Amino acid sequence: MLNLNDLHLFVLAVDSGGFASASRRLGMPKSTISKRVAVLEASLATRLIHRTSRSFTLTELGRDFYEHARASLIEAEAAENIVRRRQAEPSGTVRVTTSVPTAQLYLAERLPALLAAYPKLTVQLHATDRFVDLAQEGFDIAVRSHFAPLPDSGLVQLQVATETIILVASPGYLSQRSAPAVPGDLSVHDGLLVSPSAKIWRLHDSAGQEVLATPFGRFIADETQILLGTAKAGLGIACLPEVACRKAIDAGEIMRVLPDWTAGTVTTSILTTHRRGQLPGVRAVVSFLAKGLRA
Repeated sequence: MLNLNDLHLFVLAVDSGGFASASRRLGMPKSTISKRVAVLEASLATRLIHRTSRSFTLTELGRDFYEHARASLIEAEAAENIVRRRQAEPSGTVRVTTSVPTAQLYLAERLPALLAAYPKLTVQLHATDRFVDLAQEGFDIAVRSHFAPLPDSGLVQLQVATETIILVASPGYLSQRSAPAVPGDLSVHDGLLVSPSAKIWRLHDSAGQEVLATPFGRFIADETQILLGTAKAGLGIACLPEVACRKAIDAGEIMRVLPDWTAGTVTTSILTTHRRGQLPGVRAVVSFLAKGLRA
């Protein structure tokens, strides 16, 4: 195996036009460089350089060897740089945008641990329910929860979690109105809806059967925590992501309705731009959030 340092000295001597010039560039004795190149030639059992007191020229084989040696050094430097970049401690400011429910449900408990893990990192979180253009508004990361596949926007998309949407209501509501036994029973129940256009619930069972249910729209809100609070208050049945209901179910504040049926799924994705996504700080935040959301 050739000594990479000897390859470096050989290439530098050729690029400099001689041992004397290479010596001045490196601050190394000329004799040391000449000796190392001689060792390289001995290991190859061939002469790479014709050298006299007045000339420094490559042999024909030396020219071919030089091209490959130079390419090898470039690749070695690139490999080293990749490792050093990835080992560099993330720092700087990373701007993250997400919807209000996603910030409350998924990020609020995770961001303190992120900041503790990367003390040189500053995170700016912008929670809003309006659409944010990452490139135009200068954001590095978007965390989005969506029911349908995201459109092809030229952004790097990383799907990190898919969860079930379930039907829930408070024990008090169900004791007063009697729990529905089949999806058709929902027509006589109060529904807590996410929008005026979402009056029909598309339900599925484990066998793949689909049924449309039409509860009475008692209350409409486009915010998960408000719908959850309304369900806990006993005002009707809500369709909510399972993770949003977990603590309330465990506490007995709400319970599942029609547990054999679900109302689809919601997917959480992390989006970045190609250019900003290569920065160590952005990569660290994406990796941290993806790991936490998948868990």
